[in-house]
Amino acid sequence: MKFMLIVHHDEEAFEKIEKEKRQQLLAESIELTHQLHAAGRYLSASPLHPAGTAVLVKVREGKPLVTDGPFIETREQIAGYFLINARDLNEAVSIAGRVPGARIGTVEVRPLIEITGLPQTEQC
Repeated sequence: MKFMLIVHHDEEAFEKIEKEKRQQLLAESIELTHQLHAAGRYLSASPLHPAGTAVLVKVREGKPLVTDGPFIETREQIAGYFLINARDLNEAVSIAGRVPGARIGTVEVRPLIEITGLPQTEQC
Protein backbone atom coordinates (compact mmCIF):
# COMPACT_ATOMS: atom_id res chain seq x y z
CA MET A 1 0.00 0.00 0.00
CA LYS A 2 1.35 3.44 -0.88
CA PHE A 3 1.40 6.31 1.61
CA MET A 4 2.37 9.96 1.31
CA LEU A 5 4.16 11.31 4.37
CA ILE A 6 3.67 15.07 4.18
CA VAL A 7 6.14 17.01 6.31
CA HIS A 8 4.83 20.27 7.78
CA HIS A 9 6.83 22.81 9.75
CA ASP A 10 6.98 26.52 10.53
CA GLU A 11 9.27 27.99 7.86
CA GLU A 12 10.21 31.02 9.96
CA ALA A 13 11.12 28.87 12.95
CA PHE A 14 13.07 26.50 10.68
CA GLU A 15 15.17 29.37 9.31
CA LYS A 16 16.10 30.33 12.89
CA ILE A 17 17.61 26.89 13.53
CA GLU A 18 21.40 26.87 13.21
CA LYS A 19 22.59 26.04 9.71
CA GLU A 20 24.53 23.01 10.98
CA LYS A 21 21.38 21.61 12.64
CA ARG A 22 19.36 22.13 9.43
CA GLN A 23 22.07 20.32 7.46
CA GLN A 24 22.01 17.51 10.03
CA LEU A 25 18.24 17.14 9.62
CA LEU A 26 18.67 16.92 5.84
CA ALA A 27 21.45 14.34 6.20
CA GLU A 28 19.21 12.27 8.50
CA SER A 29 16.38 12.47 5.97
CA ILE A 30 18.69 11.29 3.20
CA GLU A 31 19.89 8.43 5.40
CA LEU A 32 16.27 7.47 6.09
CA THR A 33 15.57 7.29 2.35
CA HIS A 34 18.51 4.89 1.96
CA GLN A 35 17.21 2.73 4.82
CA LEU A 36 13.71 2.69 3.30
CA HIS A 37 15.18 1.85 -0.12
CA ALA A 38 17.14 -1.07 1.34
CA ALA A 39 13.91 -2.33 2.94
CA GLY A 40 11.97 -1.99 -0.32
CA ARG A 41 9.77 0.78 1.10
CA TYR A 42 11.13 3.89 -0.67
CA LEU A 43 9.41 5.36 -3.72
CA SER A 44 10.33 9.07 -3.67
CA ALA A 45 11.13 11.97 -1.33
CA SER A 46 12.01 15.64 -1.64
CA PRO A 47 12.06 18.86 0.35
CA LEU A 48 10.11 21.76 -1.12
CA HIS A 49 11.07 25.38 -1.63
CA PRO A 50 9.37 27.79 0.81
CA ALA A 51 5.61 28.33 0.48
CA GLY A 52 6.22 31.87 -0.78
CA THR A 53 7.61 30.42 -4.02
CA ALA A 54 4.33 28.63 -4.78
CA VAL A 55 2.03 29.60 -7.61
CA LEU A 56 -1.65 28.74 -7.39
CA VAL A 57 -3.71 27.82 -10.43
CA LYS A 58 -7.50 27.81 -10.49
CA VAL A 59 -9.74 27.50 -13.51
CA ARG A 60 -13.01 29.41 -13.28
CA GLU A 61 -15.45 29.68 -16.15
CA GLY A 62 -12.82 28.09 -18.40
CA LYS A 63 -10.17 30.73 -17.61
CA PRO A 64 -7.01 30.04 -15.61
CA LEU A 65 -6.38 32.30 -12.64
CA VAL A 66 -2.77 32.28 -11.49
CA THR A 67 -1.77 33.84 -8.17
CA ASP A 68 1.28 33.73 -5.94
CA GLY A 69 1.22 31.39 -2.94
CA PRO A 70 1.05 30.31 -0.26
CA PHE A 71 -2.40 28.79 -0.47
CA ILE A 72 -3.43 29.66 3.04
CA GLU A 73 -1.96 31.54 5.96
CA THR A 74 -1.01 28.89 8.49
CA ARG A 75 1.59 28.48 11.15
CA GLU A 76 3.02 25.39 9.45
CA GLN A 77 3.74 24.99 5.76
CA ILE A 78 4.34 21.87 3.69
CA ALA A 79 8.10 21.40 3.74
CA GLY A 80 8.49 18.16 1.81
CA TYR A 81 7.28 14.62 1.37
CA PHE A 82 8.17 10.96 1.40
CA LEU A 83 6.29 8.56 -0.86
CA ILE A 84 6.55 5.06 0.58
CA ASN A 85 5.25 1.53 0.35
CA ALA A 86 4.08 0.14 3.67
CA ARG A 87 2.24 -3.02 4.68
CA ASP A 88 -0.43 -0.98 6.47
CA LEU A 89 -1.16 2.27 8.31
CA ASN A 90 0.72 1.10 11.41
CA GLU A 91 3.93 0.60 9.46
CA ALA A 92 3.46 3.96 7.69
CA VAL A 93 3.01 5.69 11.06
CA SER A 94 6.13 3.95 12.37
CA ILE A 95 8.12 5.21 9.37
CA ALA A 96 6.67 8.73 9.80
CA GLY A 97 8.03 8.72 13.35
CA ARG A 98 11.51 8.25 11.91
CA VAL A 99 11.26 11.34 9.65
CA PRO A 100 13.51 14.04 11.18
CA GLY A 101 10.92 16.71 10.34
CA ALA A 102 8.59 15.12 12.91
CA ARG A 103 10.90 16.47 15.63
CA ILE A 104 10.41 20.09 14.55
CA GLY A 105 6.96 19.90 12.99
CA THR A 106 4.33 17.37 11.97
CA VAL A 107 4.26 14.48 9.52
CA GLU A 108 0.84 13.83 8.02
CA VAL A 109 0.31 10.23 6.88
CA ARG A 110 -2.12 9.79 3.98
CA PRO A 111 -2.85 6.61 2.04
CA LEU A 112 -2.86 7.00 -1.72
CA ILE A 113 -5.82 5.95 -3.79
CA GLU A 114 -4.42 3.65 -6.43
CA ILE A 115 -6.33 3.88 -9.69
CA THR A 116 -5.80 2.13 -12.96
CA GLY A 117 -4.98 3.94 -16.18
CA LEU A 118 -2.19 6.18 -14.87
CA PRO A 119 1.28 5.93 -16.39
CA GLN A 120 3.61 3.90 -14.20
CA THR A 121 7.23 4.72 -13.45
CA GLU A 122 9.91 2.16 -12.77
CA GLN A 123 9.93 3.02 -9.05
CA CYS A 124 6.19 2.85 -8.50
